[in-house]
Amino acid sequence: MWSFLVFLGSVAAAIGIAVLAVMVSNTYRTKAENAGHAGIMAYLRAVPCSDEDKRDAVDLTLKGLMMCLVGLVFPPLLLIGVFPLFYGARKLLYALMGLGLVNDAESPDA
Repeated sequence: MWSFLVFLGSVAAAIGIAVLAVMVSNTYRTKAENAGHAGIMAYLRAVPCSDEDKRDAVDLTLKGLMMCLVGLVFPPLLLIGVFPLFYGARKLLYALMGLGLVNDAESPDA
């Protein structure tokens, strides 16, 4: 009986993580479309110009950090949390430094 409950808990956790991932993906896809970007990756690579974009970068960084911290208890979340932590921190740091990101599509190949 105990092993069955552990199995059900694991399945419920996996389903919860999948639903959370789809919800986050849809949220960022909508933000990317509203900001005029081609997709989620273009949105994540873009330098935040407005205050709202900077707030989104901070939120993304903190969400990734929290997922990584929760991932110490439940290891699969550590792998999921690394991506928002990286992109959010990168956007935030470039905005703080006043730098723009190099657009790979527009830069000439060396």
